[in-house]
Amino acid sequence: MSVADKYSQFGIRPSVSEFAEKICSALSERFEAIDENAECCQLKVIKAMQDNRASEACLLGTTGYGYNDLGRDTLEQVYASLFHTEDALVRPQITCGTHALALALFSNLRPGDELLSPVGKPYDTLEEVIGIRPSQGSLAEYGVTYSQVDLLPDGGFDYEGIRNSINERTKLVTIQRSKGYQTRPTLSVKRIGELISFIKGIKPEVTVMVDNCYGEFVEDIEPSDVGADMVVGSLIKNPGGGLAPIGGYIAGKKKCIENAAHRLTSPGLGKEVGASLGVLPAFYQGLFLAPTVTASALKSAIFAANIYEKLGFAVVPNSTESRHDIIQAVTFGTPEGVIGFCQGIQAAAPIDSFVVPEPWEMPGYDADVIMAAGAFVSGSSIELSADGPMKEPYAVYFQGGLTWPHGKLGIIMSLEYLVRSGVVKESQLVV
Repeated sequence: MSVADKYSQFGIRPSVSEFAEKICSALSERFEAIDENAECCQLKVIKAMQDNRASEACLLGTTGYGYNDLGRDTLEQVYASLFHTEDALVRPQITCGTHALALALFSNLRPGDELLSPVGKPYDTLEEVIGIRPSQGSLAEYGVTYSQVDLLPDGGFDYEGIRNSINERTKLVTIQRSKGYQTRPTLSVKRIGELISFIKGIKPEVTVMVDNCYGEFVEDIEPSDVGADMVVGSLIKNPGGGLAPIGGYIAGKKKCIENAAHRLTSPGLGKEVGASLGVLPAFYQGLFLAPTVTASALKSAIFAANIYEKLGFAVVPNSTESRHDIIQAVTFGTPEGVIGFCQGIQAAAPIDSFVVPEPWEMPGYDADVIMAAGAFVSGSSIELSADGPMKEPYAVYFQGGLTWPHGKLGIIMSLEYLVRSGVVKESQLVV
């Protein structure tokens, strides 16, 4: 079957599929490197499960209070082994990545403490958690202050500004690995380690938390390997492997995890309660699949960067630079570009492909947001998805793809929709 025939059944014109295929054929060497990293991470996951004696009994789960939940406790030991930390909290009661981050912050900060972000503004939904945008129950309402040091214009750290911002009240430093709704570079684990070393050199006792969302298994080491006291993420992103239906994790120093556990449940109860409610098979198997699923998402992101950079759009990361998360940003400069891209991604989905995404006033954001995600797990960002705020510079953020063939289809379909809308001219489809 020809390239055009494969994709014509989805309404994709031959000029689009042939243009995409030519670009894809030049990426084999990069894809081999991704597969090599996935193999290393896969072996790391298997070793952690074996070392902690994961067994069939661990898949059974509990109800009620969840006392002595073998599977839950073993899974947390597996995560601690994977991240090389003293302890971990991995629970279905953590509803999303924002919740996991809020839990880590609220449990390890006290009134009068100051929170510092040395990498600029955090992700939109954390603005209300912190109190940057006033919100009921924010850290600001509890007397926690916030300080921010923006990145330099070239994306580098403002070391002098960071030094001047650390003071006697600085209790916790938060480092966001991924870009969020910004077009700055994602931070590599190496760069995160350099920043942590600098901060600890000024104030050794400060707690450093890394928002690890979208970054797990992209590299062969994690931020906890370079000095982070806590790494935090969502199970409906990379580490859930597309199977986890909910959940989040915090891995780190034992005291930090104890604080988080007593905040999640209740003082005096901590990690001892919290039934796993039948989700443990998905948590274990999702983690097992996570390295290869993440590899598929990385291939999809690289493919998207090469497609849209060739067409003249600004992309972050660019088509050749190294990857440190699964997110690909494409700046269209117009709302029509963002909308067309997202509608193409939705049209390639196995679930709800007939739905037409439109911008809407989504809770936690300061502008209308459009989201495309025809997913098996609602809102799962490791599945093929795209979203973006409807404001300047009109950039879309693409991520996921449980399999590389699906990710490839999604990007080709997004291009087809942009050609249909006139954002991309068919005459541009020349390699």
